[in-house]
Amino acid sequence: MKPYVTVKTIAAKSLEWLERIRPYNQHEMRLNIAASALLVVDMQRFFLDPASPTYTCGGVAIIPAVKRLIAAFRAARRPVIFTRHVHHPADLDSGIMGWWWEGKCLEGSRESEIHPELAPRPSEKVVLKHRYSAFYNTDLETVLRCLKVEDLVIAGAMTNMCCESTARDAYYRDFRVFIPADATGTISEEMHLASLLNLAFGFAYVTTSDTLAARVKGRQVRGRGAPPRRPRKLAPRAGGSRHARPRARPAE
Repeated sequence: MKPYVTVKTIAAKSLEWLERIRPYNQHEMRLNIAASALLVVDMQRFFLDPASPTYTCGGVAIIPAVKRLIAAFRAARRPVIFTRHVHHPADLDSGIMGWWWEGKCLEGSRESEIHPELAPRPSEKVVLKHRYSAFYNTDLETVLRCLKVEDLVIAGAMTNMCCESTARDAYYRDFRVFIPADATGTISEEMHLASLLNLAFGFAYVTTSDTLAARVKGRQVRGRGAPPRRPRKLAPRAGGSRHARPRARPAE
C-alpha cells in the first residue's frame, strides 16, 4: 500500500487536513505551559517496522514532528510521558484483541521498544498498556494528577485507535486535549482525517506541532493552525474616546 503521507509531504498535508476540519475545529484553546504535558503514544518498532503486520506508514512520517515536540517539552522542563502497547507472552491479557488482530506486541521483545530516535530518558514515565486507551487500567491519570497537569498534548500512533481512544478518555476526565495533526499518524488518510474530524468536533483542539512547540518555547507561529491574535479590549473614557484605563492609585 502506498503511504498516504511522508516526511516530505506531511507539512502541506496537515494544512489541508486543518482546512477540511475547520468548520468543526471551533474549540480553540491556548496551551497553558505551566500545566501541560506531552503524551507520546505507542511509537514502537512494532508499528514502525515495514515488516510488521501492524506497520503504520503514518507513524514513520510523523517521527520528526514528534521529535520536535519532545525536545520543546524537555527544554521547557515539562513532563514527557510515553506509552507502550504490550501483551504477556503467555497471552494472559490480550482478550478479544488477541482474536481481533494479527500478531501481538510482546513484553520484553525488541519490537515493543520505542523508536530509538524518540527514546525516553531514564527519568521519564513509560506507561505499559494492554488496550487502546492509555488510561484504561493504568496509572496514567494518577501520574498526571500528581504532576498537576491540566493540558495534555497527545502525539503518536494510531490516530484513530490509541490516540483517539486516549484523547476521549482524557476529555472525560476534564483534561484539555491538544492534537497535532502532523504528529499523529495511522495507515490511511481516510482514517486519519475521520479521526481528526471526530476529535475536533467533540474532544480536542486540533493544530500543528510547530504551533504547539512554539507556544512551549514562548513564541507565536502565524498561519493556519496557529491561534489568531485577539485585539486588546480598551475601556471607554468620558467623551467617547477609547484608551487603556490606568490602574487606580492606592489611597494615601
